[in-house]
Amino acid sequence: MHVALTGATGFLGLRLLRRLLATHRSVTVLAHAGSGNALHRITRFFELTGSPEVFVAQLPRRLRVVETDLALPRLGLSAGTFQRLADGIGALWHSAGSINLEGDLPELRRTNVEGTRHVLELAAAGRGAPVVRHVSTAFVAGGRRTGVAYEDELDAPDGFENAYEQSKYEAELLVHDWSREHGRPALVLRPGILVTDRPPHPELPSHPLQVVERILRDARATAGSGARLRVRTVGHPHGRLNLLQVEHAADVMVRLAGLTPSGGVDTYHVVHDRDVPVPTVVELLERLVPLSIDLVAAKPDDPSALEALLDFYPGMTAYLAHRRRFDDTRVRTRLGPSAASAPVGLDYLWSGLAPRGGVPHPSPGVPPAPLPSARYA
Repeated sequence: MHVALTGATGFLGLRLLRRLLATHRSVTVLAHAGSGNALHRITRFFELTGSPEVFVAQLPRRLRVVETDLALPRLGLSAGTFQRLADGIGALWHSAGSINLEGDLPELRRTNVEGTRHVLELAAAGRGAPVVRHVSTAFVAGGRRTGVAYEDELDAPDGFENAYEQSKYEAELLVHDWSREHGRPALVLRPGILVTDRPPHPELPSHPLQVVERILRDARATAGSGARLRVRTVGHPHGRLNLLQVEHAADVMVRLAGLTPSGGVDTYHVVHDRDVPVPTVVELLERLVPLSIDLVAAKPDDPSALEALLDFYPGMTAYLAHRRRFDDTRVRTRLGPSAASAPVGLDYLWSGLAPRGGVPHPSPGVPPAPLPSARYA
């Protein structure tokens, strides 16, 4: 079975690619046209993460890179190229998408919804009926902040915290429609917030907490130099966030893909069995950025200039008020104890965010160096 993967240069996609190359002779990488040399970025990832030299040297022979545009019909390919690509695929992994929490809905729909539609059209066109593995997010559960989100749920009665969640929700609806229309199985994988303890590097893609850190740094720099500022943000002292090691998530996803499908859409929450308390996340951010963060029950009536600035990023702080849990009974039933993750604590998270050398943050008022783009995961 020949495998194709979108999003192979993203934070999760690179880990999925590593796992797929462990069991497949070759992989077709559907790379974003115009985003740079995908093979070079993939090669650098494996070099920087300690892969054997022999493995790295074989990458040009084992990877076929096809430049595509998710936002365009036929992925921007000619009719003939599109059909040949479809006919050569046995399994299609769709991991690409915008994770821009600051984006507006039309922008996010172009990539996350229309991109999914066009990937599904590729799967439908293949004469070999390739199987579909769609990477979604546990946050399609939307704005419900308490209770339990189950794997079979896809209704979001409380709306969404941001446009990103809604775009991923709409993409999942497309997968269900496609499965019913074509009578074919599909796998939907819903990860929590993916993190790593590998220190940041300018040639490696950033993860979601790095994006939050960047926003806080930029806002702090805009507010000017001076004493450590206090920021009031809506949050719950007993809140919790589901943070999962990206390497473990990729391993679980590939193992789930190897199970016999039910015939319809099989959905799995790929999440940690122990959430991280919100106060731990706040402590982490305070280590990284010269701010003191106070959790409050409602937005202050007299916001400071910095608090007003942070209100421009609606997708960033909403999760500090979440106390819900993501049920993963189906994953644990299918994979057993091996589905459990190692703990994710403050030290682990700090390792994946602190600059080399242990410097927690630049001097107040000094803008940080730009992070690599986290737009496509």
